[in-house]
Amino acid sequence: MTALTMSKQTFLAVDLGAESGRVMAGHWDGRSMAIEEVHRFPNGPMEIAGTLRWDVLRLWNEILTGLGLAGKRFGGAIRSVGVDAWGVDYTLLSKSGELLGLPFCYRDARTLGVLDRMFDRVPREEIFAQTGVQFMEINTLPQLCAANERNPEILAVVDCFLTIPDFVNWCLTGVRVCEFTNATTTQCLNAQTRGWATGLIEKLGLPTRIFPEVVAPGTKLGRLRSEIALMTGLTNTGVVAPATHDTGSAVVGVPTEATGSTKWAYISSGTWSLMGLEVPHAILSQRALELNVTNEGGVDGCYRLLKNIPGMWLLQKCRKAFEDRGTRLEYAELIVLAEKAVPFRTLINPDAPAFLNPPDMPEAIRQFCLKTGQPAPESEGAFARCALESLALKYALVLRWLEELSGDRVEVIHIVGGGSRNGLLNQFTANACQRTVLAGPVEATTMGNLLMQARTFGEIGSLAELRCSVRQSAPVTRFEPEVRSIAAWSDALGRFRSLP
Repeated sequence: MTALTMSKQTFLAVDLGAESGRVMAGHWDGRSMAIEEVHRFPNGPMEIAGTLRWDVLRLWNEILTGLGLAGKRFGGAIRSVGVDAWGVDYTLLSKSGELLGLPFCYRDARTLGVLDRMFDRVPREEIFAQTGVQFMEINTLPQLCAANERNPEILAVVDCFLTIPDFVNWCLTGVRVCEFTNATTTQCLNAQTRGWATGLIEKLGLPTRIFPEVVAPGTKLGRLRSEIALMTGLTNTGVVAPATHDTGSAVVGVPTEATGSTKWAYISSGTWSLMGLEVPHAILSQRALELNVTNEGGVDGCYRLLKNIPGMWLLQKCRKAFEDRGTRLEYAELIVLAEKAVPFRTLINPDAPAFLNPPDMPEAIRQFCLKTGQPAPESEGAFARCALESLALKYALVLRWLEELSGDRVEVIHIVGGGSRNGLLNQFTANACQRTVLAGPVEATTMGNLLMQARTFGEIGSLAELRCSVRQSAPVTRFEPEVRSIAAWSDALGRFRSLP
């Protein structure tokens, strides 16, 4: 490691997820980062006039509450604040700084059918060649096209486009920029020039003037607005843009020791499972297009070649449906029931459109079973096992795609994030992929956010040194493939491949 100061410093991470948000403190002692929760608050889209929106004003108020609590608790020890959040969603500002409506949630139905209309104007191949981003109706680009179709009067007066974490940074500092890792999720950035794909944006009839400067992860954005500093007591605190895309920060927080020819993959496991590799540049081949993978920005100029997979979303929606029917189960209880259920009885394709946002996930699974000639699950544990086995098989399939595209064999899979606590899914993943799985840290996103801030202030040198600090800060759990299960998982993968 570089020469490090041993004086204790505190950094704050604002981490916004689809289900909850947190303000977290990280205490740096020169070698490791000890994480402490300051404030946690719920999140989730809300229905307004037939649309799904994010209440960013309430989120902003919760962030202020968290910053104020941190100011009272840690005072002048707080060096900076960094924000990360989910990708693809965005806010729109007027020239005078007015928020033009509450931002849409990516699950809003306005984008249904938009991709086909986009392809009528610009071929799929051309869009991918420029952006390297997989095609999903939830992406920012189809969202903007939908906005142009339905609300052209709004886009006509927009002065600035900001992704969710960039909006929070503007609230904190007044600076209007888009950080690179989140900008790459928009499908509006050119993967080769690393600037906005203005020609593509113009062909789709969208305004290019609204996109601000793109800055690298680790950029100092300045100090808190004076009124916020006075309100929270953080009078000497700066704001740093870490990898503002939550998965970007999670990948920073992967505790890999791999060097040289040893290759590793990651799964950032939460509501979504993002499975991928760290690569030096975007992979824009025809095969990458066929497999509908995506290239998202990372730190130090790298890219994250990955596939978005509907992850714990399946279990979350099943659990909510069970609760609506009068059966309340904690996740740990649901996992115990899944472990006791019959293996490989029912498999689903997590990517099937029916599972994007169904009003009743168990019923959607039943209908999928009816369509595919499989027995439907009959108990809470059977539904959970179906979801977890199907996710592990999807991971195994995606692993093969990643190895094909990169030309390298992956030796180790790192699972980070909240889903890394799911020991049953971790073991299923090791079995299905026939690879060693290392699970943890749970707080990889927060860890990556905080350590990038420390690195920005010279406390850490290289990315390898940063990941060494992750290993010193949080434990990991090892899962090895179970030899006795190889044949059963191989047979199940064959069945899984045939699903629509």
